[in-house]
Amino acid sequence: MKNCLGFTLLELIITVGIIGVLTAIAVPSMGIYVKNERLTSQINTLVSHLTYARNQAVTQSQQTVVCISNNGVNCSGTDWSDGWIVFADSDGNATVNDLETVLLAQQSLAGNTLTSTIGTSVIYDNRGFAKTAVGTFSLCDDRLLANLKSIQVSITGRVRQGGATSC
Repeated sequence: MKNCLGFTLLELIITVGIIGVLTAIAVPSMGIYVKNERLTSQINTLVSHLTYARNQAVTQSQQTVVCISNNGVNCSGTDWSDGWIVFADSDGNATVNDLETVLLAQQSLAGNTLTSTIGTSVIYDNRGFAKTAVGTFSLCDDRLLANLKSIQVSITGRVRQGGATSC
């Protein structure tokens, strides 16, 4: 008698069918997971950059600015989704000069929209207080309000989650 090792055609077809069904169930869920993680990562990056700017303002005892930047070099543009920079503003004019260095830069947010009621910049004074108008940042993807991520910046410069109701 001959010993045969391997799978029969029927076993192989059933295994491939089960893998196909599991893949069909898992792929849409994976897309949602990726979108949720992208939103969380991007809002956390904004929070960390705002917190870093506030800390720099206090520790260096000079004004620090977070502003929209579509080129990563100076304050330019009108859409927070295009990216932003953080810099220590030694002369207090809220623009990057030759003597000032960009401390952090964020490139554009792929596929997501970041809006703000604050304007084009957040300026922290040497005490860590927000000199510019306080307000909220809202981060949305193509699902809009269903997965809205938002943060508030208070007059004391503190950043906390929530506050926005629209994208």
